[in-house]
Amino acid sequence: MSAEQNTEKQVYLFEEGNTSMVKLLGGKGGNLAEMTALGLPIPPGFTITTAACKSYYKQGGQLSGELQAEIRAAIAALEKVKECRFGDADQPLLVSVRSGSVTSMPGMMDTILNLGLNDETVQGLARQTGSESFAFDCYRRLIGMFGEIVLGVPSLLFSQQLEALLAREGRGSEEELTAREWKQLTGVYKMLVKEHSGMEFPQDVYRQLNMAVGAVFRSWNNARAKVYRKLYSIPHDQGTAVNVQAMVFGNRGEDSGTGVLFTRNPSTGAKELYGEYLTNAQGEDVVAGLRTPRRLSELRDEMPEIYDQLAAAAAGLEAHYREMQDIEFTIENRTLYLLQTRSGKRTAQAAVKIAVELYEEGAVTREEAVSRIDAGHLDQLLHRSIAPFEELKPLAVGLPASPGGAAGMIALDAATAEAWKQNGSRVMLVSAETSPEDIHGILAAEGVLTARGGMTSHAAVVARGMGKPCVCGCDQLSIDAEQRRVHLGGYVLKEGDILSIDGTSGRIYAGAVPLSDPEMTPELLKLLDMADEIRELKIYANADTPQDARLSRELGAEGIGLCRTEHMFFSGTRLPTVQAMILADSREERLGLLERILPMQQSDFEDMFEAMNGLPMTIRLLDPPLHEFMPNLEQLAEQLRGLQLKGGAMDEQKRLKRMMNKIRSLQEKNPMLGLRGCRLGIQFPEIYDMQLEAVFRAAKAAAHRGIEVRPEIMIPLVGDPRELKELRALVDKVASEVLGEAFKSIAYRVGTMIEVPRAAVMAGKIAEHADFFSFGTNDLTQMTFGYSRDDAEGKFLNSYLDRNILSGNPFQRLDQEGVGKLIEWAVASGKEKKSFLKTGLCGEHGGDQSSIFFCQQTGLDYVSCSPYRIPYARMAAAQAVIVAAQVESADKKEQAAFRESEPSAG
Repeated sequence: MSAEQNTEKQVYLFEEGNTSMVKLLGGKGGNLAEMTALGLPIPPGFTITTAACKSYYKQGGQLSGELQAEIRAAIAALEKVKECRFGDADQPLLVSVRSGSVTSMPGMMDTILNLGLNDETVQGLARQTGSESFAFDCYRRLIGMFGEIVLGVPSLLFSQQLEALLAREGRGSEEELTAREWKQLTGVYKMLVKEHSGMEFPQDVYRQLNMAVGAVFRSWNNARAKVYRKLYSIPHDQGTAVNVQAMVFGNRGEDSGTGVLFTRNPSTGAKELYGEYLTNAQGEDVVAGLRTPRRLSELRDEMPEIYDQLAAAAAGLEAHYREMQDIEFTIENRTLYLLQTRSGKRTAQAAVKIAVELYEEGAVTREEAVSRIDAGHLDQLLHRSIAPFEELKPLAVGLPASPGGAAGMIALDAATAEAWKQNGSRVMLVSAETSPEDIHGILAAEGVLTARGGMTSHAAVVARGMGKPCVCGCDQLSIDAEQRRVHLGGYVLKEGDILSIDGTSGRIYAGAVPLSDPEMTPELLKLLDMADEIRELKIYANADTPQDARLSRELGAEGIGLCRTEHMFFSGTRLPTVQAMILADSREERLGLLERILPMQQSDFEDMFEAMNGLPMTIRLLDPPLHEFMPNLEQLAEQLRGLQLKGGAMDEQKRLKRMMNKIRSLQEKNPMLGLRGCRLGIQFPEIYDMQLEAVFRAAKAAAHRGIEVRPEIMIPLVGDPRELKELRALVDKVASEVLGEAFKSIAYRVGTMIEVPRAAVMAGKIAEHADFFSFGTNDLTQMTFGYSRDDAEGKFLNSYLDRNILSGNPFQRLDQEGVGKLIEWAVASGKEKKSFLKTGLCGEHGGDQSSIFFCQQTGLDYVSCSPYRIPYARMAAAQAVIVAAQVESADKKEQAAFRESEPSAG
């Protein structure tokens, strides 16, 4: 039985594993095992599996006796390699205890360093290293980390004592503290632990280790980890592995240090070593952002031999993994150690550039290059950025940590940022530095600005992953938390003032500055072309105006899947005419107003046909509840009261009264389920008649100019085949009248939007009168769940998600178990009746990756989404094909293996 299959084994030495065991060893453990096998300078250690984490939770938060025994055996193996003993007063073995989830979650879970120190072993470390100062610095770090992570002592209490010591002794930095002062601080830290946890800092090193392992397991379910998993759709049942590794020390003087290295620039994708380091620093100092680090290029001058070793290791790891790597390293007395490698987090721009270059270098296949792009990253490429204006003078400049431009009200903490965001404000999170606890504030903010930390700090890494602009390490920024204001480059701004940042240049500006439109880079265009060669689904656009249609073509749309004709009426000049039409007292009056509206729609349709030359254009006839067009009743009443008080013209008062009475007569108890969609067309056929005349007049005019038109008329909200039958007859009648004999060559289709559950159930009969089905999943989701979207998202949906009643927001990600079954039923029933029936999805789910995967699997012909989501959908549709092929290949291998395992007949 292989190591991977032996699920009873809970602890693996690094030399026993490899990257194929990631689900068991976690990403960090799998990579440490792989790096060990490659012969790289990895401090030895072992991994406690994700299965052990799950068992820990099942056993009520206890480490089993079997697991503790395996840990002891692994420590014994580590002692042999290191030639020292865990808990030994003369030659102490010290270890780090780090989390390592299957899916990378940087900074979300906990780490403890220097474990194994106690009142005796600290003396042994001092003798080993010849430095009491170093030994007691390590000891106080352990007590602080252990106190916070294992025992729940607030970290602020420890940092306050350190700051007080520095001030009392007149020290400018930690490096100036003496052994006596570190010993004093160690004693204070111990008292803090006893006072706030009720227990002494444990002196038994195995007790330290077991408690630390349990704490790292518990950190899988801390608040920030839950938020991160929810944000990135990481399964909550994965659990985390724990990596226990022999300590190496970057804080042993000026010939030691710690750092982070990317094998390519994570902001731009340029093929260059990119990173930062700190001398005389330990573990978390770089990523925590407490000190602003130095650029990696300075290491070439300071320790050239280390830089060369690091560069060679980086090149080897990228070649091995065929992917840009994020490497953590430590230098101890001019000896290099690698502590971790993983696929590096990167901006959207960098992700695209790296994928294309790796493909062009022959390192990856076309399918691998396309698969490696997070389709959501493509949205970031279409974000706006600060336009370069000469007269624009920055207040200050920091480190450009995550590109893009943003503006918002200054919020000085995560809670404020979140609250203001919920109130509809755009906010800019401004902080000395961010910690993992601030993730909800980063999520709420338009951008992030910090005074400390570098381009690999927590703020930078998380902001890049979210596509948020970020500027870090701005030494011209200081924050007055009591007065709730900031000092920035000689200026004073208060919380709530508007600030703009440019995460590409690092510049910071007062007020809201102009933003420039995004651009499609050559690399992005190439990658999208590669995706187009793979995908099978057509990608259409939801476009309601000629401007939307032209933009959609530029972004790669292959047609318009949804033109909501009611949106053409919402402009200020058109709305009064439409309102008057709806409020008309007679059919004759309504027809007169429709004559005025017809040329408006015809002009728009003609321009859109021109933009879509040769591509299909699906036009949905008027759908929304009539109240959406109506003047506000309260405002009309206020106008009437004003006229009455001032003795205004009686004719105007009578007009307002008539309008108010008419609006009241049109009001409905539940307008979303009232007189809308096809019901409106049947009740007032002259409205649909006008729209159809506008469509076919525009088609005729465009065709006359040599434009190939492919109109597809969508009848909305059909729930019964007889509704579609009646309205299809109207479409055919108007088309015949408008097009005449000369333009009979203009082929058009008539179909319906399936958005009522009954329509999905009746799909076979509805298909008798339809050329296409388009699934309007916004309303189909509302009606299937019985949820009002606006009320659900504002009232109870978040609670349902937090309680795991729902696995995801069904208005963002298609509910495949319920709504999806209706779609599958409708597609199968419709195509059974009419094999050439065209099917697609045009709700907001058309721009969601998992929903696109579902559409591929269900056999739909297209998805339609908003213009700026088109690149995303093109990429996701290609990835859906790749995933389907991988699943099919895996199934075939499984079937072949099963056949081979069967005993032969006879």
